[in-house]
Amino acid sequence: MGDVQQLKSWEDRASSARARRDAGLAKVEPKLEGIPDVLPLSSQDLPKSILTSREIEITEKYSVTELLKILRERKISVEEVTRAFLRRAALAQVATNCLTELLWDEAITRAKHLDSLPEPKGAFFGLPISTKEHHGMIGDNVTTTASFITWVDKDHGSNLLYDILYNEGCVFFARTTQPQTIMHLETSSNVYGRTVNPYNRDLTPGGSSGGESALVGIRGSLLGVGGDIGGSVRCPSAHVGIYGFKPTAKRISVFGQRAPMAGKETILSTPGPMTVDRDALELFMKVAIAAEPWRIDPSLTAKEWKPYHFTKPLKIAVQWWDGVVQLHPPMRRALEEVVAACRKAGFEVVDWNCETLGHDEAWNIISGLYWPDGGEEVLGLMKETGEPVLPLTKFIIEEQPSVKNMTVHELWDLCARRDAYRARYAKAWTDTAANGEREVDVILCPPSFGAAAPHEQSRYWGYTSQWNLLDYPAVVFPVTTVDPTKDLQDPNYVPKNDQDRFVYEMYSPDKYINAPVSLQIVGRRQYDEKVLAALVEIERAMGRS
Repeated sequence: MGDVQQLKSWEDRASSARARRDAGLAKVEPKLEGIPDVLPLSSQDLPKSILTSREIEITEKYSVTELLKILRERKISVEEVTRAFLRRAALAQVATNCLTELLWDEAITRAKHLDSLPEPKGAFFGLPISTKEHHGMIGDNVTTTASFITWVDKDHGSNLLYDILYNEGCVFFARTTQPQTIMHLETSSNVYGRTVNPYNRDLTPGGSSGGESALVGIRGSLLGVGGDIGGSVRCPSAHVGIYGFKPTAKRISVFGQRAPMAGKETILSTPGPMTVDRDALELFMKVAIAAEPWRIDPSLTAKEWKPYHFTKPLKIAVQWWDGVVQLHPPMRRALEEVVAACRKAGFEVVDWNCETLGHDEAWNIISGLYWPDGGEEVLGLMKETGEPVLPLTKFIIEEQPSVKNMTVHELWDLCARRDAYRARYAKAWTDTAANGEREVDVILCPPSFGAAAPHEQSRYWGYTSQWNLLDYPAVVFPVTTVDPTKDLQDPNYVPKNDQDRFVYEMYSPDKYINAPVSLQIVGRRQYDEKVLAALVEIERAMGRS
């Protein structure tokens, strides 16, 4: 009987969190009408049949920089823009289950205040910005679960990064879902359920910032904030065809966010922008760093943002696979198409041989660094309420051989292996300049083995977590979509190992029709500005402005 009461308890707590979210959604005015009883596989066309033509114009016509311009020029009111994105975010919630909270009253109050100012003020004046829930929020009566049942209704506040964005005039209007433990490349929790991909509800929007990617992927937001410790900005951004940037750790602050294992320094997370607009990535970083946050958070690197400009054609190293898991056909095609464009533009292109660099070893190191207590704290948080441990939580904690509750000496040894691996990788990069050659500028590589995975299948992190272990900055950008006439299964495929077989067997072209396919650009540690400059050059080579 006790177990039944405990089960009822965690379910009731989850229900109260959802009721809080639903109370915000109930304030939407005018109400959303015309939503079909059975949602379509793709949500991309839903807004056109449900939102007004003016709301469609506001949410679809402009890039971030264009919208900021007309807001500053007072050609459109902040309140009108805010209401349009609030309604579109509410629709995104219906379509994908991406929200933990719609800040209807708070956002409109903020918008009215900004409209009342004599002059526009701030780099993000009037721009609606969405946020990952566990980061916290500005305002009264803020609570944050971080997707743990035991933290439902737990008081929280803001964080340093959000204070900076708010001071620059933004409107926070929506908070978004993340998975249990905030450590899946899928977004599903016992608190809010599963978030689905806005291009194909049978696929994941990624994780852990999957609520953000689903919302931005349907333009319920033009700019959101995610967090990345193993791919949690880049994977979800790639899965919905938007731009996402993981800075070098300690360029911008996580000070004030809520997450388990506070104080763990074995591997660090970093916030990062997720957006429809390439130029917004650099704007976000410039604004976040211009505030000199290291004066409040002394753990940060005291380093100004200085835009990078290439004086010679790019030298790009191409990672055709990571030496562990082979690519699905659409990802291979995307890489081939972009490499061809880069060569045509006059860039120097060389291969990056991962088979000699031990990416499988890197996973063994980083998976242990994620959980130096063997997952004891997070599993204990779930045990407090009887919250079930989800399959992908079991995968990342219980099924990884290197995860255990370490002694101090075992932890020192693993950190020493991390540092030795970083040094070996840095030497490999430096060696690209041997024999009088020019050093590689960036690595062009996949952000995943393919397009978004079917639900519960995101069990290979190597294409993103590799760069977290090295603490290299990385950006993802949209390239193409899956084409079943071009992206046929490889009749000559031979599995390299069990992981490779598992990944390849999930692919068939019919599962992924029109799913976005993205690529990733990686730079040396602290070369964040160079990575974003390389993105501009590569997209120009692709024929984009």
